[in-house]
Amino acid sequence: MRHANSGRKFDRNTSNRAAMFGNLVANLFAHERIETTVPRAKEIRRIAEHFITRAARFAAPAGEDTRDPARIISAVAVKRHMRSQIPRWRERLVDGEVERIDVVEHLFREIAPRFVGRPGGYTRILRTRNRRGDNAEMAFLELVVRNEAVGRKAEKATEPVVRQEAPKSRSAEE
Repeated sequence: MRHANSGRKFDRNTSNRAAMFGNLVANLFAHERIETTVPRAKEIRRIAEHFITRAARFAAPAGEDTRDPARIISAVAVKRHMRSQIPRWRERLVDGEVERIDVVEHLFREIAPRFVGRPGGYTRILRTRNRRGDNAEMAFLELVVRNEAVGRKAEKATEPVVRQEAPKSRSAEE
């Protein structure tokens, strides 16, 4: 029995599993939407929502002074812990150009302020299809409040295709 042993193992050792989770969470924060299997998405959601909650505590609400020394020291400690868990740099496409971002700074400066005042539920899992090779159930894991400039290419690719009827030939009408 697995009493008090939460989390899936994915048939990997601890360090390999931690690296996989760290990379997937970093990609989620960089691109704001990733496609992965449903069990992985459920595990990544736990980690990502915990990080967003911790970052949102230090995001500055409107009109509040952010120069409090205790607040700065606590934020630095949280950033250091996050950097030990996820890779620091990621590249993403923004309007067709490659942009290199610091994932933790991006989380604190751009993502967390969007969720200040929201009591959780920062991500959603959208089930999409079954993977062709092994029939694994796939899903998109995305932030609920997304930046429209990031991931424009992915959204265009997932829009449904509207098929139009072919025009009838004149001989069929006569």
